[in-house]
Amino acid sequence: MSGGRLNVSGLIHAARQAEPGALDQLLESFRNYLRLLARTGIDTSVQGKADPSDLVQETLLKAHQHFDQFRGQTEAELAVWLRQILARNLVDLVRRYRIATSRKVSREQSLEKMIAESAAALDNLIQNNGSSPSAVAQRRELPVVLADVLAELGEDDREVIILRSIEELPWPQVAKRMKRSEGAVRILWARALKKLRPLIEERL
Repeated sequence: MSGGRLNVSGLIHAARQAEPGALDQLLESFRNYLRLLARTGIDTSVQGKADPSDLVQETLLKAHQHFDQFRGQTEAELAVWLRQILARNLVDLVRRYRIATSRKVSREQSLEKMIAESAAALDNLIQNNGSSPSAVAQRRELPVVLADVLAELGEDDREVIILRSIEELPWPQVAKRMKRSEGAVRILWARALKKLRPLIEERL
């Protein structure tokens, strides 16, 4: 089943009916999305102590174990529920290493805001390209689709979009992080966004 044809509501129903493989497929469809949140939520003071992939695996494991506590019916509701589990894991990580990070432990909502803003910008790009994804976007959560698409891009393309469009770093910082000139990362970012449009349309 391709990402663009994923029927999340159907999978939620199937998982509740304990159909073989349904819950695994359902939760796996959020792996890239959660990893994007986790990668942005772990700053340099915690890197090396925890890997985003490990946090995501822990989140999916807890979601699998406690799926009976999920009361929603839609992809959007499941995304919120999974984000809450991930946020608790991030808080536990901070407490585990006794890092004074009032900013970090409250970043889950700001991360969501940044991703939503990035998704809105991408939605505008798609519409400007002559498509009308508003109706199909109601079937799929654009931030989840965005995370899947980012995972398909090359490393540099993905990195420049995350740094600029999701983490919202100023261009000089993006250039420093990527060890390129400011002009080079601006061009890379523009080209990467153009690559996103057809990939997002395929999945929507």
